[in-house]
Order: sequence, then structure tokens, then C-alpha cells
Amino acid sequence: MAWTPFTRMDHDRSKLRYTSDMTDREFALIVTYLPGQPSRGRKRRVDLRAVMDAIFYALQNGCAWANPPKDFPPKSTVYGYFRRFFHDDPWDRIHDVLYISCRDLEGRDPQPSAAIIDSQSVKSGASADDEIGYDAGKKIKGRKRHILTDTLGLLLKCDVHSAGIEDRDGAARPFDRLIARFPFLEVIIGDGGYAGQRVRDAAPRPVEIVRRSDTAKGFQVLPKRWIVERTLAWITANRCMARDFEHYAATAKAFTQIAMIKLMARRVARFVNS
Repeated sequence: MAWTPFTRMDHDRSKLRYTSDMTDREFALIVTYLPGQPSRGRKRRVDLRAVMDAIFYALQNGCAWANPPKDFPPKSTVYGYFRRFFHDDPWDRIHDVLYISCRDLEGRDPQPSAAIIDSQSVKSGASADDEIGYDAGKKIKGRKRHILTDTLGLLLKCDVHSAGIEDRDGAARPFDRLIARFPFLEVIIGDGGYAGQRVRDAAPRPVEIVRRSDTAKGFQVLPKRWIVERTLAWITANRCMARDFEHYAATAKAFTQIAMIKLMARRVARFVNS
């Protein structure tokens, strides 16, 4: 993307309280899918927009749950809603709606026909003790993010598991119920780490392996594979994702999805009529 005065205005967030805060347009895209006022009992007093801003702040700045700025709701409130959204599936609904909107902006069908798979091993923090292992290839002790994207680099599915699980074995987890959500997939693209019978048996669609050339020297941009690697770079641009400090792997998985929600909300909001 070429930076021009107009594109810089689209991406400028200097007038917000924090650069991680949502704009009015971004919040309008997701507010419908957040829990409404309870019909019984005490009325909710907390502002859900402030809660979402606090979650995005923790994601983007790597802030611990116990140390948010004082102008956000209490840490117990923010974390409580974070967990509630995870268990009640608003994250999934928000992600799917924004995903369809992003594909529509690119003139694509709502359902993808190709998926790209890759993984990323991330060092774990001292507080993480769930699904921890050692990746001998990368020499990393921690967890592995396994993601599937479409050809635009948008997240289809993700799973977080021990870094000690090889790609051939870990691929079965994001493959689970993949066709139930994306029935028109025709092919899954991966690198040499996904070659072999185990992956073919677990994959719901044919697996196409993109290999490096044995004769070429230096850095190679491999067809399709660079797309999923770019998505992993988008995710780790958030400081919370540069290292895995979460106690539970399920929390780390939720943050991976929220990172894509934040990215897609900003992308769609730039094209929403004011």
C-alpha cells in the first residue's frame, strides 16, 4: 500500500485516547453482537465499549490484566466479560460477520475455496503451565499457534497447543469441523511440514504441498505460503502476542481471534459510510 495524505488520514488514530481504542464506526460494526441489557435482575452499568477498549488495550500493548490504566473499568470486570464472551461465542459471531464484510470489500464470495495452513511457535511466560512443550526444530519452549487462512490472509480457524506437537499431528486440530463452517473449500495448501499420510488422513480436503526449490539460493517468496506467514506477522504485531504469557491455551487462542477482529474491524470501518 502506498502512503499518501489520504491513506494516512484513514489510519491516523492520534486523536483517540489510546491508539488501541475503537472509533465510533468500528464499535458500530460489533455492538449488535454484544450482550444486551439483562431482562431480569440488576441493570448493567458498565459500558461495553469501555470493556472492549480495555481488551484491545491489553492485546495491543501487552498489558497484564492486573495493570490496566485507571480510566478503564475494573480489571475483574474486564476479565469477566472477556471470559463470558469466550464461552458465550460473541467472539465467533463478531469474527464471522467481519470476515464476510472483508471478503465483500475485496469482491470475493463469502465462502472461501482455498485454505492455507501454517504454525508459529511462541515462547511462553512464567505464568503459563497449560499445553506447554518444546519445539526441537525451532528450539522454543512454549506453545504453537496453528492457523488456517484464506487467500486474503483472513483467519478461518486457529488452535493453540503445545509446541512439542509436530505440525503433522497438530494439523488435525484446526481441521476439526472445518468443512462444517466452510463447506466450499476445495484445497488446503501447506509447506513440507504437512507432507505425509497423517495429514492426508486428517485433512477434509486434498492437501497441496508448496516446497522450496532445491536449486534456488537465498530468500524465496513461495506461492500462497507467504500469505499465511503475513497473517502471523499481523497477529504478532500486537505485543501481547509476541510472547505467550497466558495461563491457559484457550485464552491464548481467544486473543489470536481478537487480534483478527481488531484488524478486520479497522479495515471495514474505513469503507463504511459516515
